Amino acid sequence: MGTDFLRLPFYKEIGDAKTVLLAGAGGGYDVFCGLPLYFGLRAAGKTVHLANLSFTSLGSSTARPIGPSLFEVTHRSEGSVRYFPELHLARWFREKRREEVPVYGIERDGAKVVTAAYARLVDRLGGVDAVVLVDGGTDSLMRGDEPGLGTPQEDVASLCAVDALDGVATKLLVCLGFGVDTFHGVCHAYFLEAVAELAAQGAFLGAWSLTNDMPEVALYREALEFTHRDMFNNPSIVSSSILAAVEGRFGDYHPTYRTGGNELFINPLMALYWAFQLAPVVRRCEYIDSIRETATYAELNQRIAEFRAAHHAERREWKSLPM
Repeated sequence: MGTDFLRLPFYKEIGDAKTVLLAGAGGGYDVFCGLPLYFGLRAAGKTVHLANLSFTSLGSSTARPIGPSLFEVTHRSEGSVRYFPELHLARWFREKRREEVPVYGIERDGAKVVTAAYARLVDRLGGVDAVVLVDGGTDSLMRGDEPGLGTPQEDVASLCAVDALDGVATKLLVCLGFGVDTFHGVCHAYFLEAVAELAAQGAFLGAWSLTNDMPEVALYREALEFTHRDMFNNPSIVSSSILAAVEGRFGDYHPTYRTGGNELFINPLMALYWAFQLAPVVRRCEYIDSIRETATYAELNQRIAEFRAAHHAERREWKSLPM
């Protein structure tokens, strides 16, 4: 039995990359969902950089501006104590691991501005071989005609940005947290349909589970708990649900107060990473071209709303999983 036995296509795809940019696609805590990958890729001998599309007012912090809507957040940065996951993550690396790990923050803007920020970041890093976008949840695979899109604004801006990068050989999307987006109106039957369509194109790179005995998962949990201690009013619903699933919780279990009053379905599928080639995901999105030139977040929102209104009659009905 050779070392390639049942080897996931994701690892074949990224195998030759020496320098990887791992970035949270959907903002907020999404960069945390990439931490098991971060530590796994580093253990494989790769140089890995962290970035995140941020919900924080980075311009009001002391993070160093290094490009349009692009900031370098380090453990020395200061800013909103109430909501600044990138800062707390950098501080966790410093305080608990004695590492200087900057987290590059990209402001929540229109796709054109986010694209410029990614281009500047890749240039600053001296080029990268691979960019891996990480979505906490699965709404990044919604194409536009589903009954609900979740919270697509940040995801599509990030997808546009990475798709437009020149000189990057490998561009991937990884989703973690199947089922979490039901909280935001996503029908997961259509996510599975999207995976099937991408598989037919050879763009689905496999799925694999996080388990409680993985050291990378222990570090993910430690970083999240460290951040929650300071951001106790804004714990991550997505990462808390994922880690609850990893621990073996099931059903209507609430790991944070923020989901009170809603029925949850914590289950083992939440602990799966799903990996894809990025370009086919972008091509599948029916409204992606209409948002590429948006300059502001308000304009991005407007273009998505206009698309939804113009194609209201074409929206598909909610489909329950027959299982």
